[in-house]
Amino acid sequence: MKRISFLLCLVALLATACRTTPAVSPVPLSAEETALIVSSDSVMRVLSVFVPEDSLVLRAFSTDFTDADLRGETFRTLSAKLLATVTSPEQDGVGIAAPQVGLKRCVVAVQRFDRPGEPFGVFPNVRIDSLYGEVKDGPEGCLSIPGYRGSVPRYSNVIVSYKDPATLQTVRDTVSGFTAVIFQHEIDHLDGILYTDRTDSVWVRNR
Repeated sequence: MKRISFLLCLVALLATACRTTPAVSPVPLSAEETALIVSSDSVMRVLSVFVPEDSLVLRAFSTDFTDADLRGETFRTLSAKLLATVTSPEQDGVGIAAPQVGLKRCVVAVQRFDRPGEPFGVFPNVRIDSLYGEVKDGPEGCLSIPGYRGSVPRYSNVIVSYKDPATLQTVRDTVSGFTAVIFQHEIDHLDGILYTDRTDSVWVRNR
């Protein structure tokens, strides 16, 4: 319990220190970002809050993609690698956000349990437009906080908006249930927020 308390204090301190960055307008992918995407393995390294350098990325605000980048090959490569990473046997997750693989960019991959076949989708420039319905506590884990889980209050329904890379049109989608929880969790990552910021109940995950 002492170790858990220490780690939670460290996470809270980093949150306080890094939550003042203003929202940033879309800018083109940098050479450094492009190199990270292109040169990484198909399964990318997932950042951890227990690594100080990683925490700086996980606690930063993310930037939207430009339309040109959404239409480009580099974004398609990133989308494929996000999906390969979250579904890999090492991770076996239901969602992942770009900051978790080292990119401070607004894109998440989410498993759509609300759709036939429960497919994964990639959602760039994603936002939560509205939260409504009952708020319930439920267990959550995070690929960037391995070995722990927590009980987190989340809304039962969300309206999300994102940009379709094929048409560059903004799409609005109403999502309910467990998938709504995943969207809330992953979009939090884009603002540098972790589930541990929203709960005072964290425990060691049993394997």
